[in-house]
Amino acid sequence: MTKPDRTSDLLLLAGKVVTVMMQGAMLIGAAALVIALGAIAFFNDTIQAEMLADPDFRGVVFPTFTLFGIMLIGLAIVATLFVFFGRLRAIINTVGEGDPFVPVNAERLSLMAWLMLGVQLLVLAAIPLALDLVELADDLGESSHIEVSSGIDLSGILLVIILFILARVFRHGAAMREDLEGTV
Repeated sequence: MTKPDRTSDLLLLAGKVVTVMMQGAMLIGAAALVIALGAIAFFNDTIQAEMLADPDFRGVVFPTFTLFGIMLIGLAIVATLFVFFGRLRAIINTVGEGDPFVPVNAERLSLMAWLMLGVQLLVLAAIPLALDLVELADDLGESSHIEVSSGIDLSGILLVIILFILARVFRHGAAMREDLEGTV
């Protein structure tokens, strides 16, 4: 009988802890975004009135819809990542149980790939809104402090591809295992 690999146990524990922490962070982020959305909706008229009263902001309209759009996209990203980390934790649990090559893990990996692809697309959708804010900042003379990167995130796309490939590997591994169990 072989001893369990303590390094593997620590790695799995670390994976579980990190996924739980990331889900907690996503919940906090979601709560902050919901509160900010409510505050903007509730105080929009007050903010606009104060901007009109300030000589530095005369003629500037508070970017309510732009901010709402960015925050809603952010909320969608946070919710997507919450689900992503939940699926990752479920996979880690099956590894800890000694049975990772099950069909459900292939489905989890496929879903994780689709979720990450969704995050990439949501980030792209936020770029025009962010550029609107940069334009507003330019009008106010604050452009030296704001930068928007509109490049494609190659590491995110690579992650999507890797997850889809891993889903195929797990699907194939689960099928091979079922075939082997059927012959024994």
